[in-house]
Amino acid sequence: MNRKKEKKKTSTQEPKAMVGAIDIGGTKIASALFDRGGRPLFRTRVMVVPEGGRVVLEQVFSLFYQLKAEAEKRGGRLQGLGLCVPGVVNPVTGLVWAPNIKGWKDFPLVKHLRKKIDCPLAAISDRTAYVLGESWRGAARNKSNVIYLAVGTGIGAGIMADGAIIHGQADLAGAVGWLALNPKYDPGYAETGCFEREASGGALARKAVDLITACPGLFPVAENRRPDTAEAVSIVCQAARRGQPEARRLVEEIQDYLAMGVANLVSTFNPEVIILGGGLFQSPDLFFEPLKEKFRRWAQPLAARSVSLKLSALGQEAAVYGCARSAWLLIDKKESGR
Repeated sequence: MNRKKEKKKTSTQEPKAMVGAIDIGGTKIASALFDRGGRPLFRTRVMVVPEGGRVVLEQVFSLFYQLKAEAEKRGGRLQGLGLCVPGVVNPVTGLVWAPNIKGWKDFPLVKHLRKKIDCPLAAISDRTAYVLGESWRGAARNKSNVIYLAVGTGIGAGIMADGAIIHGQADLAGAVGWLALNPKYDPGYAETGCFEREASGGALARKAVDLITACPGLFPVAENRRPDTAEAVSIVCQAARRGQPEARRLVEEIQDYLAMGVANLVSTFNPEVIILGGGLFQSPDLFFEPLKEKFRRWAQPLAARSVSLKLSALGQEAAVYGCARSAWLLIDKKESGR
């Protein structure tokens, strides 16, 4: 009798609560299933189709249905979905702008998603996802005043103040690539902003190619050809490590712009921690270690003393963790009636 009761009790247990996370990048889409504790239970990754537009939307739907099925396989139920895009998600209109995806300029993504996604949906920018991920399960765990500064091909920041994400009027807060750091205006700033033009991974690549092309005797390249960007960055970084003067000047120029940009963020937001991620910091000896001291020259002294600079602990996974976190936060908000 007791066994029958026990068996009946087991069969009526509630499914385990899980959420899905979909990180839409410029070239790849990563998706994952998470439990409440932040443990990934299933992961997958696909390439973004070049057609863009609604074809990418169909990829998202396919991944959503896959996550639902994977949750059921594990005795769970998908209670929410967090999704991020590489750009801007207008919180009022639901329109997105993702320059790396064809046809996603003022694209009504949220409207389309709600037609088929039958659970709470959180749609956020990748900047927001980065800072949510790192503050949840990364290098800023349990911190409330956090900035995630992504320095890759471009520059952007996710900003958390007193536990709340700062979005701005149209989700443009954090477009720090447009920080004005040089009084001598360069026409190139009109396209990317000063900070991004001078200190991003893309800036390092452009400047490295220009330096090698201008000084072929100092940086010999096979067959006297113009190097590609990855090769040029490697050549210049290695030369800077050896103390080659021209290479050192280039690297120090980027260090100085990074220091000014980080100092402005420290002085403006007084964060507990700034997490640094992106391709540029794959050379931490050249760009992270010097930055930890150089920014102090420019920053508000009290704020500079209280902030920590850390490398990302989650790396490329930060966004997918952040998507999961956004889903759990939305579910908690709905359950509390706020």
